[in-house]
Amino acid sequence: MIRAVLDTNVLVSALLFSGEMGHLVSSWKARKFLPVFSHDTFAEFRRVLAYPKFSLTPREIDALFQDEVLPFCEVVDVEDEITGLCRDHADDKFLCCAVAAKADYIVSGDKDLLVLGNFRNIPIITVAAFQEKMRK
Repeated sequence: MIRAVLDTNVLVSALLFSGEMGHLVSSWKARKFLPVFSHDTFAEFRRVLAYPKFSLTPREIDALFQDEVLPFCEVVDVEDEITGLCRDHADDKFLCCAVAAKADYIVSGDKDLLVLGNFRNIPIITVAAFQEKMRK
């Protein structure tokens, strides 16, 4: 099965908005790929969902995790911290997660990640490119 690290913006868009990224939820539920998280990426995802602009209650956030995410993902332990590689150092956690998870892809819309192209032979691709890879 394809193992993919999805950045926080991709995850939030997939879960909260229909459209181009909404297909990701149905794809991971159909076991077409396995979303992988580290404790750091998971914590960021949870923190971002609590932003006031999303108007989600703690109960709604918990329900999203329990129903839409946790049954379909894997959380990995990161042993090697990688720092200073991304222009935005806050994005380094996605690289660490991908290495620890032995991910096939990092899926992002973040230019600070996409500009790298790949990291340790793990391609960093857009949602559209990932969707194309899953069709093959």
